[in-house]
Amino acid sequence: MTDSGRSSRVRWHILVFLAPAVIVYTAVMIFPLFNTLRLALYTEAEQQRVFVGLQNFRTLFGDQIWSEQFWNALGNNFWFFFIHMLVQNPIGVLLAAILSHPRLRFAHLYRSAIFIPTILSFVIVGFAWKLILSPIWGIAPSLLDAVGLKSLYAPWLGKEEYALTTLALVSVWQFVGIPMMLIYAALLSIPEEILEAGECDGITGMAAFWKIKLPLILPSIGIISILTFVGNFNAFDLIYAAQGALAGPDFSTDILGTFLYRTFFGFQLQLGDPHMGSAIATAMFGIILVGVCIYLFGIQTRLRRYQF
Repeated sequence: MTDSGRSSRVRWHILVFLAPAVIVYTAVMIFPLFNTLRLALYTEAEQQRVFVGLQNFRTLFGDQIWSEQFWNALGNNFWFFFIHMLVQNPIGVLLAAILSHPRLRFAHLYRSAIFIPTILSFVIVGFAWKLILSPIWGIAPSLLDAVGLKSLYAPWLGKEEYALTTLALVSVWQFVGIPMMLIYAALLSIPEEILEAGECDGITGMAAFWKIKLPLILPSIGIISILTFVGNFNAFDLIYAAQGALAGPDFSTDILGTFLYRTFFGFQLQLGDPHMGSAIATAMFGIILVGVCIYLFGIQTRLRRYQF
């Protein structure tokens, strides 16, 4: 068989195996994405779809009612993300460092216990924590009373200044196992020769983590950070399960996901508007795209210097 025939067969082999995945991904991701972008350029007038260009975006950013809701949701989304970056990822790194210690007993049991909440349904987590924190029948007041800290208790989900932070911490509790496992795998992939060389230079214990391990796992931390960013700006389920589509109290827990849901599908007395909802979805896509591009072209290139 000639070389050209052999290479042609290889190309068909690749095409056959890639085609199902490409078709499914196009059907459930690419087509809906472009259809959403298309819908954002139209509106309904007298039961007719009319092309209006960027008018929906002008309304979203310029109209007082729409812009107030959008910027409130966007600000809450950034705070939701900030809590995860400030609390979840550092705790994940700390837990991974502890669990990767070779002398730690029952490490596999601890890993499983910490990771289990990540496989739970958002609905279960939302309702469970809503019951736990309830001032009427929740167990949080009695638990704090048992340790002499009942004076610190407040109806956190019912106060505007605490509700979003409380839900962000609940989300941290649920998903801290993901950065923990990713960092744990990165720590285990560090060659023993590097650590032994550090020991020869007197770098052991915490000094070995800060001077050797941490620089080597920075690329993994960067990937976890961008995954956290994308996940938080696509968040919806936990807020909806705990606070409903109105994201109370007084929209203090409203994020872009709940704002999109109310606008697109409608809720209570608010009629659904798929075109304005598509404009919000397009804005979310743009925000996530900008964040990912900043990471890829501004941060990842600097982290490569630590890779071997």
